[in-house]
Amino acid sequence: MKRFKSVDDYIEDADAWTAELRRLREILQSTALVEDVKWGAPCYTHNGKNVVGLAAFKGWVCLWFHQGALLTDSSKVLINAQEGTTKALRRYKGAKAAFRKLTPGKQREYAEHVVSAKRDDTRLRRIEKVLPMITAGIGLHDKYRNC
Repeated sequence: MKRFKSVDDYIEDADAWTAELRRLREILQSTALVEDVKWGAPCYTHNGKNVVGLAAFKGWVCLWFHQGALLTDSSKVLINAQEGTTKALRRYKGAKAAFRKLTPGKQREYAEHVVSAKRDDTRLRRIEKVLPMITAGIGLHDKYRNC
């Protein structure tokens, strides 16, 4: 896989998708997001946090939302690229509602804890471990807050 140093280089190399990538880039640049290149591909950040990546493949182009599981999709237009790994809250009764009641900081702590695992089986173990804490309304690091 090629690693590009600029978004322009990335777009120019995607022969079949150049027009689509330019249009998506134009839309992303119209927001408050900061354009960068990470892992050799376009990435857009807010306050130093990854928000969305831009990618072109042989047969399709996509926007990759980091922490996309936290997005609401009332129009049902988003596709889950990792089916089976991002639905733990739906399978565990009451977890989704409990997660939404947590402060944004606690939600972020849980999300970062799970996605920072490098292996899928580690992510799944972490999810199983934290689901009871989420439903109880406990933050991941609450036991250390009042030391």
